[in-house]
Amino acid sequence: MKFIDEYRTKEPALALSEKIKSIISEPVKIMEICGGQTHTILKYNIEEYLPKVVTLIHGPGCPVCVSPVSMIDRAISLAGCKNVIFTSYGDMLRVPGSESDLLRVKAEGGDIRMVYSPLDALRIAKENPSKKVIFFAIGFETTAPANARAVLEAVRTNQRNFSVLCTQMLVPPAIEAVLGNPGVQINGILAAGHVCTVMGTREYEVLSEKYRLPIVVTGFEPLDILQGIYFVIKQLSERKSFVENQYSRAVKKEGNLHAKEIINKVF
Repeated sequence: MKFIDEYRTKEPALALSEKIKSIISEPVKIMEICGGQTHTILKYNIEEYLPKVVTLIHGPGCPVCVSPVSMIDRAISLAGCKNVIFTSYGDMLRVPGSESDLLRVKAEGGDIRMVYSPLDALRIAKENPSKKVIFFAIGFETTAPANARAVLEAVRTNQRNFSVLCTQMLVPPAIEAVLGNPGVQINGILAAGHVCTVMGTREYEVLSEKYRLPIVVTGFEPLDILQGIYFVIKQLSERKSFVENQYSRAVKKEGNLHAKEIINKVF
């Protein structure tokens, strides 16, 4: 499959591994931001390709994990109301609140439906005009454009029984919350490529300059991760720190201007 299989081959991975070993001179701690990158690191055992002095630190980039309990409790409360159809992605159904979760509310009779997009939820609202339909909008900048698009479509069609419970996050403030802790020791960051596909790279330039560390926008295949790590270590070996775009096949510096426009319009 184009743009996938060629990023999973072993020979280039070994070549990148040797390049990393040839330039590293001191212990390095690198944080990957996205949970998708963490999944790749574990699935393909990326750490076996790295020298022992390279430590990978798993970052805060999972929208399920960072959703506050208070918001889960609010979702559970709304989902249990009469005349409400509560819609959500499947990965939120088992996330525990203070005392319950959405799956338990569903078992107790709540009308909770799993959807694959906010437009699915909007369709359900159109099909059930006597019910209030709520979509649980979670995620980072990656899901925000679709959520914003659903809101705009609801306004356009005057769909007044459609609501969004919004618990979206921004990645740069999450990175700054980590880096701003005086006890944190991180030498470089692999930024989430899909977030930067939407937002671009300019927000990260401020962070790289402020904390004087390399930030490499990185994709999600094994070779993406290894090359991103190589770019970080190369910058460190040259005593440099700037934003570098490993994921250039998908990310532009300015991001997706249309997606950013509708995010700003709605949120």
